[in-house]
Amino acid sequence: MQARIKNPVMLIPGALQALLALDKSTEAADVPYVTRKLIHLRASQINSCALCVDMHARELKAAGEKDERIFALAAWRETPYFTEAERAARALAEAGTRLADRPDAVPDDIWQEAARHYDEKALAVLVIQIALINAFNRLNATTRQMVGTWG
Repeated sequence: MQARIKNPVMLIPGALQALLALDKSTEAADVPYVTRKLIHLRASQINSCALCVDMHARELKAAGEKDERIFALAAWRETPYFTEAERAARALAEAGTRLADRPDAVPDDIWQEAARHYDEKALAVLVIQIALINAFNRLNATTRQMVGTWG
């Protein structure tokens, strides 16, 4: 398999920088790096974005994450490896990724559980990060960007 075209963010001047600037704008809020990367990995799994699954698993490994947390991410509800706050962020990420899967895209109980663990600014970061990784997933999966070709 090969990419259909060069990565779209490399073809449009300023596109990659704009997405990276959006990502950077969320760094100062109280959402740990690992939580953000777990969200990225889980959304990428859902969206079948091989490039992002590979990249974010490697980022988590480089950040010192244990293999069992990385390997069990797709089955996070059935494992003891994640904190309540991480679980709440993950549920929000899954709902925000699978918008069309239910009549109420992000049910109140999912939002309220996230709000129990994160303040308004941190919730804004989570929502931005969910939107951002979904944008990257759609760019990469649509154009079949290949694992190992990023960065």
